[in-house]
Amino acid sequence: MTPEYIHTLIEYNYWARDRTLASAEQLSGEQLTRNLGSSFGSVLDTLVHMHFAEWIWYQRWQGQSPSGGPDASRITSLAALREAWHPLEAQIRAFVESLGAAGLARVIEYRLMSGQAGRSAHWQMIAHVVNHGCYHRGQVATMLRQLGARPAQSTDMIVFFREQSVAAQ
Repeated sequence: MTPEYIHTLIEYNYWARDRTLASAEQLSGEQLTRNLGSSFGSVLDTLVHMHFAEWIWYQRWQGQSPSGGPDASRITSLAALREAWHPLEAQIRAFVESLGAAGLARVIEYRLMSGQAGRSAHWQMIAHVVNHGCYHRGQVATMLRQLGARPAQSTDMIVFFREQSVAAQ
């Protein structure tokens, strides 16, 4: 896995996240927090889970093994979620940028939230974070439809690549 491709994955992850957050902006507070019976209940709960998952992986990359996520009690709106997520995004981008090829291949040991031991290369964990976000963005798109709202502009990776190609010209 090359550093260039990993950087592209990170770019894609936050491009798609921003499109999903923009789509969620059309919801009322009640719609945003309505339990739709999905994996994490509501649109907001699913988005908060995505943020927390990134936070947990970042902590592992820093040598920590948290047994739970940070306090979510203040993340009651999209604005609060953005406020929490943007600094984490900056930290993740800086960390990934610092790795280089050798760092991406480095295997680290950590503990899962269950306490079970884990061991993975950085590139595998970063690819997982991006894939995990894709999975839950799909859930959010379905929940938006259930609420009668428009889903996000396409978050397909090929759309990202096409937009990047046009921007580079």
